[in-house]
Amino acid sequence: MKLISYVILGAGPAGVTAAETIRSLDKNGTITMIGGDPEPPYSRMAIPYLLHGSVKEQGTYLRQAPKHYEALNINYRHGKAGGIDTKSKQLFLANGDVVLYDKLLIATGASPIIPKVPGTQLPGVHSCWTLSDAREILKLADKGAPVVLVGAGFIGSIVLEALHQRGCDLTVVEVAPRMVARMMDETAGGMLGRWCTAKGVHVLTGTKVEKISEAAGANGATLSVGLSNGTSVPAKLVVLAAGVRSNTGFLVGSGINVNYGIHVDNTLQTSAPDVYAAGDCCEAIDISTGKPDMLAIQPVAVEHGRLAGMNMAGKVTPHRGSLNMNVLDTLGLISSSFGLWQGAPGGDQSKMIDEEKFKYLKLEFLGDKMVGAQCVGLTDHVGMLRGLIQTGLHLGVWKERLMESPERLREAYVEVSQGTAARGAHVNAPVAKVA
Repeated sequence: MKLISYVILGAGPAGVTAAETIRSLDKNGTITMIGGDPEPPYSRMAIPYLLHGSVKEQGTYLRQAPKHYEALNINYRHGKAGGIDTKSKQLFLANGDVVLYDKLLIATGASPIIPKVPGTQLPGVHSCWTLSDAREILKLADKGAPVVLVGAGFIGSIVLEALHQRGCDLTVVEVAPRMVARMMDETAGGMLGRWCTAKGVHVLTGTKVEKISEAAGANGATLSVGLSNGTSVPAKLVVLAAGVRSNTGFLVGSGINVNYGIHVDNTLQTSAPDVYAAGDCCEAIDISTGKPDMLAIQPVAVEHGRLAGMNMAGKVTPHRGSLNMNVLDTLGLISSSFGLWQGAPGGDQSKMIDEEKFKYLKLEFLGDKMVGAQCVGLTDHVGMLRGLIQTGLHLGVWKERLMESPERLREAYVEVSQGTAARGAHVNAPVAKVA
């Protein structure tokens, strides 16, 4: 029997999970995993922990055991994609090498978007996306150093945490009217902004960076960041966290269908036979909408990798959809959003707000199902919200109760998950107040 040659392009969470899954199902096929970075496969989400010193570089590696990939007979090599010929099943690397495959997984992830403003190539201006970036940032992010962080989305807010813990004099510049605008509404994003301000971070929302120029200043500043409000901010370090874009440029001419990300079917196969895609570079099903979307979060990448690996190895397993879910720790304030957090057309919503204590709970309903949620300052609600939204359980009588008292979420979760809600059990149960 002919041995299958599996090639995995990308060595992030999706690629590593796929390689391990394939090996668990096919003990004999050859597996080649190609990573774009010279280091062992690592997690980009661990880089902020490296910045504030809670882990060393090895702590960012996806697998800690020595010779993990060798033990699984997975050949890991460094290289970057240059193109694919899907008819002859050849992968062309940027260095001129040609890799033949029987089955190919594209798990190339994403790259940071560099704002189109003058000065982004100056010394002291860096993205925070690779271990190489982290090494450069660590040279400049000293205690008391003036630092400008461009972007307060999900990734920017994680980097914010690390820079604040290093004791930097931090200014955050965000073009949106609030922090984390793609995962939180005005109330929640406003809470995060006020919380960061109270912790000593200068937060400027609704503000653009117009230019970055060289200029000597106090505390080692070598840069000046010009803003749309007419002011300028001195900086020793400027960190760009203005979003990411899928790495799909090498697919031009391949015949593989690409929109913002790579189109896949419910087995994560692309429009080309025996070519699959997973993680931040592909558009797979969002369980809340039933439509293709890009959910660029690590749990989804791992899920994609597992399913793609199973299907590549011949164990056909359909992808039923992933849940859009973000959980963020911003200087000790936990915030999260799930599913259709902006609400569904024709749906209902309920809110609980405590501005003084930085607590917020917002539930989104369609019929008697919970379809989305946001919360701030409520750490014990994450699992319950995820469970109710992802399973699509009917809330029955609990829909109206939650409309009146969203803080009764815990009661609702227990009864609905046990199947007692429809029978109207415990109508007069005591209210479980949110801590």
